[in-house]
Amino acid sequence: MLRKIRVGLAVLFWLGITMLLLDVSGTFHTYLSWMAKLQFLPAVLALNFAVVIAFVLITLVLGRAYCSIVCPLGVFQDIIAHIRVRRDKRNKKNKPYNYSEELKWLRYTVWALFIIALVAGFQVFVALLAPYSSYGRIVQNLFQPLALWCSNLFAALSAHAGSYAAYSHEVWLRSIPTFIIATITIIAIVIFAWRGGRTYCNTICPVGTTLSFFSRFSLFRPVIDADKCRNCRICEHNCKASCINITDHSIDYSRCVDCFNCIDNCKFGSMNYKLAWRKHSTQAKSGQSSEVSAPETKTAGNEPDTSRRAFLTASALALGTIAIKAQDKKLDGGFADVLPKKAPQRSVSITPPGSKSVKDFYAHCTGCQLCVAECPNNVLRPSASINRLMQPEMSFEKGFCRPECTRCSEVCPTGAILKIDTAQKTAYHVGIASVIPDLCLAANGTSSCGNCAQKCPTGAISMVRASGSRNRTPVIAEEICIGCGACEFLCPVRPVSAITVNGRHDHLINAADRQQAMM
Repeated sequence: MLRKIRVGLAVLFWLGITMLLLDVSGTFHTYLSWMAKLQFLPAVLALNFAVVIAFVLITLVLGRAYCSIVCPLGVFQDIIAHIRVRRDKRNKKNKPYNYSEELKWLRYTVWALFIIALVAGFQVFVALLAPYSSYGRIVQNLFQPLALWCSNLFAALSAHAGSYAAYSHEVWLRSIPTFIIATITIIAIVIFAWRGGRTYCNTICPVGTTLSFFSRFSLFRPVIDADKCRNCRICEHNCKASCINITDHSIDYSRCVDCFNCIDNCKFGSMNYKLAWRKHSTQAKSGQSSEVSAPETKTAGNEPDTSRRAFLTASALALGTIAIKAQDKKLDGGFADVLPKKAPQRSVSITPPGSKSVKDFYAHCTGCQLCVAECPNNVLRPSASINRLMQPEMSFEKGFCRPECTRCSEVCPTGAILKIDTAQKTAYHVGIASVIPDLCLAANGTSSCGNCAQKCPTGAISMVRASGSRNRTPVIAEEICIGCGACEFLCPVRPVSAITVNGRHDHLINAADRQQAMM
């Protein structure tokens, strides 16, 4: 029963987080964004002490339930491990796992480096190791394109049937470096989970290591009753954390993730989950030993190379995703190809409205890609800059930041983007536009364009005729420009727009804006 409850809750959390990261319909963020805010590292960065203290207390009472239920990467590993176990059972192989010693040198070295990087603000390393961020990159880069293709197919079929309730989405590659990292990550995770179950969680994951400090002292834990144990090692062979040592009748509680596989598979009732604080897991009487062992099932033939099979499976998924076309050619009236927009060189990166400043945003962001996945205007994408790799930035080749949209602020779990409404959004001046006169059609007299001035939602752009010239040039009112990117996106000049938005270091530029944003 314990295992069924755990599996049920884990499936609910995993599906919720996955649907939140996919969110093809654009509605899941309204109901499921709280799941992202329950992730441990985002809660730490957001200074959400209630969540952090709650998980510490849960770990002290029940053990590492967070890793088995709430963490989406942990549940994803369980799914891969479950597929491997089912395959082994079909092939009559009953020993998928064995006890292994804790790799303390690797485990605590990685944890120490993670803490140093977190304190020093080296967020690239933090984003690489954070489990929720890793899963977010996998879903956003590899699974979301598949979901969008399915949605587009449904939209096409609906349109063919005369219904336009569904609409198609553009599928494009937002960042090649992030895509490569996501592909390498899923290959590594699949191999680790296929061969060793929770090897990643108990060797590399910094969140798992942090919670292990508390799980050693948990009140409730799986306990081995040595009087009933027959040394059949079924519990050991089903422990995906490889933490049960039947030879000594002991359990390494720092690695146990409370999956309850051992209890569910024990045929002699020697495994129990109960109050066992300060008690050794062995309950054998002195002078007694249980050396009766059940015969082990032998398998004929050589064991197949599971790592190669896992690698080929993951590689096939990666190659299939690489086939995504970043952008299809669009035709202008059926006569000429329209050149795609290219991102200009920006002096300062643009971060979303709701971030206090560029420095504050990148200090709190873990690169989980949730805001990227949720952005309906295709403005946010992972940065390819080496010092901000995988962390989002704004760019306007595919759209602009619409004043009525605040979705990224509603889902950010780390506090990098504060939750704001549409009225507060105008207080955040994330960028400032500048004109390149040599490219501007109006400034050089090619046409009387004025598109940027017509489309600016704040009226920050005016067309002014310079003295001695018949041409009108766009002029920017810097104190009004909020950096939404409408002018850059709607500028007809290609491939680089004649008007470019550069980021501001500080987004709340005056006291009135600060007061409005905090209301």
